[in-house]
Amino acid sequence: MKITNVLLLCCIVIAGCSNQPPAHDRQRDGGLLWVKHSAEYRAITKQAYASATAALPGFVGDTSWSAIPDQTDAADLPVAVILDVDETVVSNIDFQMTFEQPFANWKLEKWTSETAATPIHGVTEFVAAAHAAGVTVFFVTNRPCEPIDGVDDDCPQKRSTIDDIAEVGIVTDADHVMLSEEQGWNREKSVRRDYIAQTHRIIMLIGDDLGDFVPCVRRKPYAPCTVMATAEDRQALVEKNAHLWGNGWYILPNPMHGSWTSAVPR
Repeated sequence: MKITNVLLLCCIVIAGCSNQPPAHDRQRDGGLLWVKHSAEYRAITKQAYASATAALPGFVGDTSWSAIPDQTDAADLPVAVILDVDETVVSNIDFQMTFEQPFANWKLEKWTSETAATPIHGVTEFVAAAHAAGVTVFFVTNRPCEPIDGVDDDCPQKRSTIDDIAEVGIVTDADHVMLSEEQGWNREKSVRRDYIAQTHRIIMLIGDDLGDFVPCVRRKPYAPCTVMATAEDRQALVEKNAHLWGNGWYILPNPMHGSWTSAVPR
């Protein structure tokens, strides 16, 4: 009888433990733990957004300026900035620390739909300053438009993304939030940036991934890119655009996920 009780108790304990968040190793999961707990991460994001806010008046006033190197003859266009969403506007660190591998888009969609969004420090104040300066704010994300069984919406991620942005205190709408797989767009964000540049002078780009600033940064190319990017290619793109970092381009740290993982030796 005692052995049976012990076995039953072990089964209960094991079942209970299976519902607990995974334990994290300080060295293996250093990036996750740094984003979650460090004061330095908060300081860096606040610094990036404070620098962008301070630069707004100058970029608005200089009609010859564009953060899109190929954009010319845009002096008469209305002014806009482009932000990424995940790890740029909203933090998904709690999802990253608790979801069960492997990653799937539906897992993030379920989590964001059930969880109140957490802002990246500094973003709400920056967007308020941009709006006050008459700047239009666009959000370009690689959250994909995908149907979900039982949901009567071809792109439920659009609504949940707009809701996430609203939950951190930023009002936007469907015309200013652009997902991948929407309107035929793929994961190459340069296509959507060029689309916005047809109607607006883009004075700033803000994101956490190299692909938020330059095209063709992934091992798997998406049109119009045709060749995979190597680690050396990515480094060369950083150097080629050295004059823009902190000067119209503002990048935030993300050691958790992104196109950089495709450059890590396998």
